[in-house]
Amino acid sequence: MNSKRGNDIRGIVMIILSAFCFACMNVCVRLAGDIPSVQKSFYRNLVAAVLAGGIVYRNHVSLRVKKDAAPALALRCLFGTLGILCNFYAIDHLLIADASILNKLSPFFAVVFSFLFLKEKIMPFQAFCILTAFGGCLFIVKPGFENTEPLPALIGMLGGFGAGMAYTMVRKLGSLGVKGPIIVFYFSMFSCIAVIPSVVLNYTPMTLRQQVVLLLAGVWAAGGQFSITAAYTYAPAKKISIYDYSQILFASLLGFIMFGEIPDRYSFVGYLLIIGSSVLIFLYNQKSMRETDRT
Repeated sequence: MNSKRGNDIRGIVMIILSAFCFACMNVCVRLAGDIPSVQKSFYRNLVAAVLAGGIVYRNHVSLRVKKDAAPALALRCLFGTLGILCNFYAIDHLLIADASILNKLSPFFAVVFSFLFLKEKIMPFQAFCILTAFGGCLFIVKPGFENTEPLPALIGMLGGFGAGMAYTMVRKLGSLGVKGPIIVFYFSMFSCIAVIPSVVLNYTPMTLRQQVVLLLAGVWAAGGQFSITAAYTYAPAKKISIYDYSQILFASLLGFIMFGEIPDRYSFVGYLLIIGSSVLIFLYNQKSMRETDRT
């Protein structure tokens, strides 16, 4: 096995590991019970902030950021916080698998935002896949189907929107030379500070079990972040990003085992459309890379 092939396999393993970690995080968020989503996000981000701060301190990394990178960092923090709050709300009000797939709309939003902010072209085939994925969302949101309340699903979509914008800013920050731990540290600290007023004013007392479960959610989230970072150091996103959708499998299995959740037929159609669109884009990117290698 050559070195390049070996790194691709390592990247696939790490991104699947990250998907498992994030699915476990979602389960812990649900297991924490009837606690405001804002309060749950505070604990999740507090753990990430401590871990990222420890890495920054150990490696003697400066927290100073170039002036031209500050706007992108601010947008990453703002939209990343929006994404987490919406995702946690969706987890509390939807099936674990439904909440997970709606959050996985972020790559499609990222393509759109990359076009708007980074001037990256959207090819007609990509546009078709994006529209198909959003069509799949309608089967999960189910407006008018079986009198289902669509608000939690719409908030879940908003979470994917926030994450997509945040990932676009992460790409921009990377191009400006801002290190990953710095981005994670600022984002986690901002998310914690931003929700403190709401947590203080609407604090819900927690049992020791609930505190432990939320801290575990933070640990799983940190494991997911570090794993996905490692994955993309081994292999480019175009080669391995499709495997991130294994989170839907993990979420479905854990949702069934822990809560007895079974998605309805509309949700399954939505999963197929969204994941199918991702597979098509993945194959399209693979073909483009092969053609580029030949020239």
